[in-house]
Amino acid sequence: MARFDLTDWEWALIAPLLPNKPRGVARADDRRVISGIFYILRTGSPWRDLPERYGPYTTAYNRYNRWAKAGIWLRVFEALAAASPQSMQLIDSSIVRAHQHAAGGKKGGPDHAIGRSRGGLTSKIHVVVDEKGLPVRLALTAGQASDKASAPGLLQALPAASIVVADRGYDWQHLIDLVRERGGKAHIPTQRDRKVQRSVDPAIYRKRNLVERFFCKLKHFRRIATRYDKLARNFLAAVALASARLWMRTYESTT
Repeated sequence: MARFDLTDWEWALIAPLLPNKPRGVARADDRRVISGIFYILRTGSPWRDLPERYGPYTTAYNRYNRWAKAGIWLRVFEALAAASPQSMQLIDSSIVRAHQHAAGGKKGGPDHAIGRSRGGLTSKIHVVVDEKGLPVRLALTAGQASDKASAPGLLQALPAASIVVADRGYDWQHLIDLVRERGGKAHIPTQRDRKVQRSVDPAIYRKRNLVERFFCKLKHFRRIATRYDKLARNFLAAVALASARLWMRTYESTT
């Protein structure tokens, strides 16, 4: 078995979550194709350089693109993440530089989520992780987008948690109130220029390193550390697949 291929355990987890094959239509071996997709995501190689053992690169790319458009990769991730108890939710974002191949379309278009920030043309990955540092919700925006503006949508799509942690970039009364209305407490420090400072439990706030560690693991996938996909849906699908892989390995290590 090659380094990035799905293990028997991982395949047993993901196989039931894939679309059923249409009657009478033979689909290329799913396990081989998905292992090939993971090879591309992990190494950052161009699709044309996919090793022959994974079959034609056009099959892997077309499957990746078609299922990204259908939202299948996101659904696979969400199905695996549904196992999280989510007693704690930690929010953060990370900037990703867009390669010139990704940035060749219309800047700021609704299908691209690429914008200009201090790092040039970038995208921003927004995430909520649980108390184990595993992702439970993902979103993608242009690089210059506000962190706090994305937070309500991320939280409202999840079960309510008793503790929500974020850095001072998320200091927004609307967000604080939203967490309270959902029965939780927001551990979000106030901006330094505020006259009234909100107290935050230092022990809880230090757990933000769980989000930072998640992004570190995520960017081991070179096709995520640098964005090559022109369409936002395809890049978000890559983030979802990498996140699903982290979940699969967690399932395997705890059984």
